Amino acid sequence: MNIIAFGASTRKESINQQFAEHVAKLFQGAEVATLLLSDYECAIYSEDRETEGIPSVVIDFMEKLKRADLVVLSLAEHNGSYTAAFKNLLDWCSRYQQKTFENIRFFLLSTSPGPRGGMGVMTAALERFPRHQAEILDHFSLPNFQQKFHPDKGITNEVLCLSLHEKIQQIQQSLTA
Repeated sequence: MNIIAFGASTRKESINQQFAEHVAKLFQGAEVATLLLSDYECAIYSEDRETEGIPSVVIDFMEKLKRADLVVLSLAEHNGSYTAAFKNLLDWCSRYQQKTFENIRFFLLSTSPGPRGGMGVMTAALERFPRHQAEILDHFSLPNFQQKFHPDKGITNEVLCLSLHEKIQQIQQSLTA
């Protein structure tokens, strides 16, 4: 199984990137490739810029997603929604391919330093991604990242850890069935 781990933040020490990579590695026998949002930054989308062509980084990003069996995407939240860099990439991707996420399976994650765990952005994605033909296999939010996650141990809250592992097991079974 080929998995892409991707955190929707350009921050160098992104907790969402850390979380996506950690979760992707929990899938047994999976080959995990990591994508960094900072590698896919491009000019702010506009119709005028689109006449100049779709940026090559957008095409590269979409082709990598299409080749994955699963995309583990951890959404960073800025003011209750996507980060500007991720929203811009999404805008460009939707111009490259109208059914942007057709035949792409996602395990959506979110985390934040606060008690809501990025629920605003998760709500936005759960509502929006299916309109782009995404197949969302499941989703999981981790609140209070610094208190409930350890880089070597993973999720330190027993209930949340068990919930995550159950979701991973269900996803893995559905992909190998």
